[in-house]
Amino acid sequence: MQNEQIIDFLNSYNYDIRESNNARWIDQKCTCDVISIIADCILEYTNYDINNEFCISDIWLNKYTETNVKMIFSKPETTSDHARNEYDKFFSQPINFLAYSGILESLGRKGNKNIFKIRNIDLLEYIAMRDTNALNFLALYIQKVLIDSGIYIYFEKFLESQTKDSFCELKHKFIDFTIDNTPINGETECGRIFTKILNPLAFYFCKKGTRKGRLSNTTITLDELKYNRINFRDEISGKDKNLTRQEFERVNQNLTANANYQIQRAKKIVRRYNDKYNNGLSEIMQENELVNATQIHHIFPSAEFPQISDFLENLIALTPNQHFSMAHPNNNTNYIDKDFQYICLLAKTNTIKNDQTGTYNFDDYQYVLDCGLHTNEFSKIKDLDYSALIEKIDCFYSNFNK
Repeated sequence: MQNEQIIDFLNSYNYDIRESNNARWIDQKCTCDVISIIADCILEYTNYDINNEFCISDIWLNKYTETNVKMIFSKPETTSDHARNEYDKFFSQPINFLAYSGILESLGRKGNKNIFKIRNIDLLEYIAMRDTNALNFLALYIQKVLIDSGIYIYFEKFLESQTKDSFCELKHKFIDFTIDNTPINGETECGRIFTKILNPLAFYFCKKGTRKGRLSNTTITLDELKYNRINFRDEISGKDKNLTRQEFERVNQNLTANANYQIQRAKKIVRRYNDKYNNGLSEIMQENELVNATQIHHIFPSAEFPQISDFLENLIALTPNQHFSMAHPNNNTNYIDKDFQYICLLAKTNTIKNDQTGTYNFDDYQYVLDCGLHTNEFSKIKDLDYSALIEKIDCFYSNFNK
């Protein structure tokens, strides 16, 4: 999905807080990683059916949610006695955010529960696909709300002139505006929400934001914008001296759970894309392969290349025979046939080239190729130059054959 499509969607709504008086258009738990996984859980619960209604507890009590959220975010069992306090805001705030933005539709109350259904499934799938997609939508959405509400000018001024004075002025303007136009009447709560608004914008524009209520001394990083303040891309090589053994084990469990979730989510996205746009057939067309592609194969093995294990561009839909006889001869999953790997890359290049939905990313594919082939040659290729990409792939695999 392109930014133009997101902007068109946002422009179809008026988010003026002075009219809605809605203080919950964004909230403390509305971080990109939480929003993304909640979107994924909604899609899983509804089975991608926009007519299926749900309430907040339907999502948090779903088995798929239990399996992933509990381990990744170190939450208690979703059915435990202590779960309500832990999960109430964790699920309600992102779901209300998705409803206020227009991605979900709020159907009002049935009994004591608020009922929702999906209004824009394309955007919900986009957000569920990657944390960075959720962050991109978040930044564009925040801008639109602030513009509609007449206060973006103060944020714009701060982003242009990043001084302590401009930061203090912006924070006071935002607090006064929020107290005047919403039910929130405390500066402390305003300050917490202010962070969730300013920092995604600061990251989007590569600017300073706020840390611990003050102007940050450096630009805001992606890790700061996540609920889980662990950089899952950086594996912990040894026990930090400041961590207890129990804490260290928990961090490793979180890392493993998140890695597994990201891989399974990526496979699900590739399978759904292939079913929808390729009629469920293999991405490698062969006359004698007449069955559907039920296998999602890592072109570069996940055990050897964990840094690209959850990249859509490293996954390809194959038939069982292609997967277990050609990609892994004799069903030896520890071995990759280089000739068939080359065929997989040509087929994946074709899939990415023909993608009109924005599911696949050319830059990410360059990164996958650089990692998988231990080079930096692919990053030098011009954007969307598929001919040069294929020539470079040919070059590398002719060397393999030699």
